[in-house]
Amino acid sequence: MTTLACSQCQATLTCNVDNINACWCNELPAILPLDSTTTSCLCQVCTLEKINTFLNTLYQRPLKEQVAFAKPFQSNANLIERLDYEMQNGYMVFSRWFFLKRGNCCKNNCKNCPYRKQ
Repeated sequence: MTTLACSQCQATLTCNVDNINACWCNELPAILPLDSTTTSCLCQVCTLEKINTFLNTLYQRPLKEQVAFAKPFQSNANLIERLDYEMQNGYMVFSRWFFLKRGNCCKNNCKNCPYRKQ
């Protein structure tokens, strides 16, 4: 394990560069395009912020493109707070990303469902 500073916020983080499969960042989906502004590892907060910023641009595209982008991630059942859901008043509120990965509407009128507006 190596101790590093997040290249964005300078927070201290540990990176398992010798075994990337054991590193915390390996639990996150690899959805970020390579970015020249990231020069080193990011902390979990900054990584999730960057992923969500990218996803917010994706959400401006037609729904069909959003679903196509999310489809390869459908098999990832690992739920990640601040990506797949937020905790609000003790309840899990699923994100648009969660529903896109699922690929269909459950007809329960969920808050962030991208399908219900069709």
